[in-house]
Amino acid sequence: MNMIEFVDVDKIYPNGTRALHNVSFSVESGEFVFVIGESGAGKSTIVKLLTCEEHPSHGSVILGGQDVSELPDKYVPFLRRKIGMIFQDFRLISSRTVAENVAYAMEVTGASPKEIMRRVPLVLSVVGLKNKADVYPAQLSGGEGQRVGIARALVNNPRLILADEPTGNLDPVNGEAIMALLERINRNGTTIIACTHDQNLVNKMQKRVLQLEKGTVTRDEYCGNYYCVSTEKELSPIEDKTEFAQDFEADEAEAFAEFNESTKQTTDRTSLLDNLVQDSESRRTRYSSLNRTEEMKEILKKIDERVKQREAMRRQEEMLSYHEARDGSEENTIESGEFFE
Repeated sequence: MNMIEFVDVDKIYPNGTRALHNVSFSVESGEFVFVIGESGAGKSTIVKLLTCEEHPSHGSVILGGQDVSELPDKYVPFLRRKIGMIFQDFRLISSRTVAENVAYAMEVTGASPKEIMRRVPLVLSVVGLKNKADVYPAQLSGGEGQRVGIARALVNNPRLILADEPTGNLDPVNGEAIMALLERINRNGTTIIACTHDQNLVNKMQKRVLQLEKGTVTRDEYCGNYYCVSTEKELSPIEDKTEFAQDFEADEAEAFAEFNESTKQTTDRTSLLDNLVQDSESRRTRYSSLNRTEEMKEILKKIDERVKQREAMRRQEEMLSYHEARDGSEENTIESGEFFE
């Protein structure tokens, strides 16, 4: 089943730049695809079209059976929450800890505190950061920062992860560890599209390669290398790297098994639009309930204010009555004195 379809897609930006020209391809559920090409070839535009940050000038971009260019604007935020995003510059919130950065991705979806407390430690274990939960981004290495980015992308169990130059700011060793981590996530059924310039990693991963040149698809090859001609040097698969095997042998492997069991991908027969409508309705119900709670607080506050006003008025009336009674008593005393005089 195709998760993504681009059908005769053109994208021309307002300044006249043609980013994509007659692009057509499809990606099946569970695939791992590298999108390669020089800067300006159109890689980022493909990502922006999938997240509805941009719309095609011509053609259709279909995600989960839904033409996302025809999606009502009110459902776009819900669509983006179903896609895991991994960025080259990590984009972590510096004032939040590692755990809080990951939890934030769940908070915006309305997940319960109980579910957040259960899932965040599990995902941090999956990416090998269970001991860094209370650390701030500034205290992390580049590889650790990107693992937090992967944990954040993974925590809501998305069916699609878009990785935009995920190893661009990393050294080769950390880059390989990150790609091996994505490989494991992909085996769990998550579709991954990775835009990259890293020739070495593409050659080692031997996945499907979609090459763009000046906005046009020039190559679509399974088990492909970065270039059509294979390198003479023998390449060892990333999974066989000693560093990675040692790094993920014990606790992380166990966490992966638990994570896979708790987040097995299932075939959902409902359309993407139906899912987004359900998400929107669920959020509206939650906020409606919250609003009713706030409304009740406001009503109780007003009642309390009225009670205080009435109490103040009652005390004022009692004070006036007291003064009137006292004044009347003094007048009677004066009148009696005058009479006896």
